[in-house]
Amino acid sequence: MFSILRLRILGAAPWIRTANRLLQVPVYLARHKSSTSTISELQAAFRDPTSPYHIPPGSTGPESPDSPPDPIHLAKLGLSESVGPLDALEEARQKLIRAGLDPGSFWEQRIVWGDHDSFQHVNNVRYVRFFESARIQWMRSLGEELGGPERARAMIDGKGVSLILKSIEVRFRRPVRYPDTLLIGYKPLPPPEDHSDDATFFVTGSAYSLTQKAFVAHSKESLVWYDYDILKKCDPGEKAKEILCSRVRK
Repeated sequence: MFSILRLRILGAAPWIRTANRLLQVPVYLARHKSSTSTISELQAAFRDPTSPYHIPPGSTGPESPDSPPDPIHLAKLGLSESVGPLDALEEARQKLIRAGLDPGSFWEQRIVWGDHDSFQHVNNVRYVRFFESARIQWMRSLGEELGGPERARAMIDGKGVSLILKSIEVRFRRPVRYPDTLLIGYKPLPPPEDHSDDATFFVTGSAYSLTQKAFVAHSKESLVWYDYDILKKCDPGEKAKEILCSRVRK
């Protein structure tokens, strides 16, 4: 009888399979004489929104007993620490936005053990690569606004008019250690009053640590509009300039 009941559970709807994992159904059934009432009680518990085992209509629960927990479901169970990383990322996004950084440039950089050096923190050289990834993300967003996915792809493939890095300066504020995640963003800077080069403009980038809840590094860079077909810097045209100006934030 025990084996038959267990097969009935496993062959039922997906939310019954989820119950088998959460409540250890075989053990639970073995302690009860009436299989019908036991299954009915379990079904009622899954339908009850106040139950910690509630599975909302339209959802099926985990694909298998080994599936990672659903953060939304864990939040309903009161396990707020399980959704902490999501909250930290959103908090970081809001801080970057308040700092005037362009959301189109936001890049989530996970720190790995190999980023460390012998001083037991992320090596300073790594930040140039981190900022590069965010800058490329920002270039893609510019390309999307200029001419859609094809233009975005051309900009990062070095075809036609795109951008090239002229100089970069990185200022380090805090050491970073594994494990951590940085959220990095960019914003263009207003041109200096005496600036007359239409091909060159300036940007600043910032890296924010989700673990430390603080900015850990800043960059200042000069970028050049560059025609990769003729290998010369160029005037990008009025549309590109307008898009760039629209992204300048205080």
